[in-house]
Amino acid sequence: MAVAIPTRTEIDAAAERVRAHIRCTPVLEVRGTDLGLELDNVVLKLELLQHTGSFKPRGAFNRILAGDVPAAGLIAASGGNHAQAVAYAGTRLGIPTEIFVPETIPAIKLARLRQYDASVRLVGEYYDAAREASEIRAAETGALVVHAYDQPEVVAGAGTLARELATQVPDIDTVLVAVGGGGLIAGTAAWAEGDFDVVAVEPERCPTLHAAMECGAPTDVEVGGLASDSLGARRIGEIAFAAAQRSVKDTVLVTDPAIREAQALLWDRFRLVTEPGGATALTALLSGAYAPAPGERLVALVCGANTDPGSVQQA
Repeated sequence: MAVAIPTRTEIDAAAERVRAHIRCTPVLEVRGTDLGLELDNVVLKLELLQHTGSFKPRGAFNRILAGDVPAAGLIAASGGNHAQAVAYAGTRLGIPTEIFVPETIPAIKLARLRQYDASVRLVGEYYDAAREASEIRAAETGALVVHAYDQPEVVAGAGTLARELATQVPDIDTVLVAVGGGGLIAGTAAWAEGDFDVVAVEPERCPTLHAAMECGAPTDVEVGGLASDSLGARRIGEIAFAAAQRSVKDTVLVTDPAIREAQALLWDRFRLVTEPGGATALTALLSGAYAPAPGERLVALVCGANTDPGSVQQA
């Protein structure tokens, strides 16, 4: 069965739907030499400045506002960032919300999550255990499931980031995007439609899309490593895989030490505090995993900031 990839018209509708609830995040143009590289200027899209510190509210608000919400409210599972986004949206909209997260969620993400008006349940070691528990609970309560990445409304909401970016940087050649379950790259690829290239960047220990592209279908991978709290899905989403087959130029892998170095550089040169997943896209450029062509106009999505600032400064 064909998987429906959101259209630009649907992303336009999502942008209008969520406009009052999200920030238009800035871009930062930096010299290649500031990154320690002999190349032209690079643009950083600072989505870490979004509400709750990641891109996730875009998809969460679009999913919630696109239809009717039952009396039972909202339910979601997440490694941390999507959980915060749904809890924030539920609080802002006055909707009861139940959140499932793994027991390994970083303390700083859990503390922030508990600030919202949501019931929080800790289940299992990684995201998928929390997701499975949330699905059982949703069947019991009838709450609206806000999936972390594999729903059309969530992907269309994520696509509003690329839509926004295209107005800020109209001469893009390539966008580097970190991948976990794939909502962000699916939305980015859906908006790109060949206007610019999209390159997927994954940690070696969370290679969901890379493995799927090699196998020809979504497949389970072992999950671990530095960025597993935000990029630690066990399997790429069906929408993301379909979008990648159609519109993603390449997938590249980066190491945990290289991600840590990227976090340190973003702090040292630009005073940007990023979580490992938030620094992963830029890591591909800094580590040489992605080698741009001469004059290529590059954008790296810096998509998350939910970490202990001390851990970045000491990296």
